Amino acid sequence: MSWIEVVARLRRERVPGVLVTVVSARGHAPRDAGAKLVVAADATWGTVGGGNLEETAVARARTMLDAAAEPQTMTVSLSDKARTEHGRQCCGGEVTLLLEPLPVVPAVAVFGVGHVGLELARLLARHDLDLHLVDSRRDQLADERLACLADAVASVHVHHAPVPELVLGSVPAGTHVLVMTHDHAEDFAICDAALRCGHLGPVGLIGSAAKWARFRSGLLVEGHAPELVDRIACPIGDPALPGKEPAVVALSVAGALLRAAAPVRR
Repeated sequence: MSWIEVVARLRRERVPGVLVTVVSARGHAPRDAGAKLVVAADATWGTVGGGNLEETAVARARTMLDAAAEPQTMTVSLSDKARTEHGRQCCGGEVTLLLEPLPVVPAVAVFGVGHVGLELARLLARHDLDLHLVDSRRDQLADERLACLADAVASVHVHHAPVPELVLGSVPAGTHVLVMTHDHAEDFAICDAALRCGHLGPVGLIGSAAKWARFRSGLLVEGHAPELVDRIACPIGDPALPGKEPAVVALSVAGALLRAAAPVRR
């Protein structure tokens, strides 16, 4: 399996990794510039030269599997005078490596791809994340309507689901759920199901304070504990951003979501 295929597989399976590349090699070195190694917590693919060099790279890479890690470079001397905890490698050269984190990207599920949902999808599609678009109406997910997402940076997954809350069971752990369908009954069913799922991230519901008061009361009647119900955010978005146009509402929601999803840099 090539390194490109491995990187794609790790992303698809939502497994963090680090891509290690030989960026320069001086003197006698086991691999030339461009050689690559992919490191995960319990496996590696490819090689940057084996021996002390590779063991040192793997050890460093595994300290970078945290989502907030940033790219690093490291230089390893292949000299019998340069002993490390992994031993000596006396080729006589020096190798510089670039270590690039391959984090598990955020996942967002937008339930309801109406006016606001489509504008939100257009904004989120410009970011490196897994974007799930769910609607019970097939026409809202037509190819021509979603053509604006053709050049998306995000990995876009489209779900036509007559019972949209069933999609909650198939989205990745930690998915940020945004509920904005055309039907308040559908919204309520999704919120109810989301509270019964243990693997989801934050849940946001579009609407007014009055809508949330009705929903909160109904969710309590369904048997959900008050502290669990209050995990749902409603209204959503940035209240400081004025305007009710779909594009403005979408911008407000996207901004709040991206702030919440951004990894903490140390």
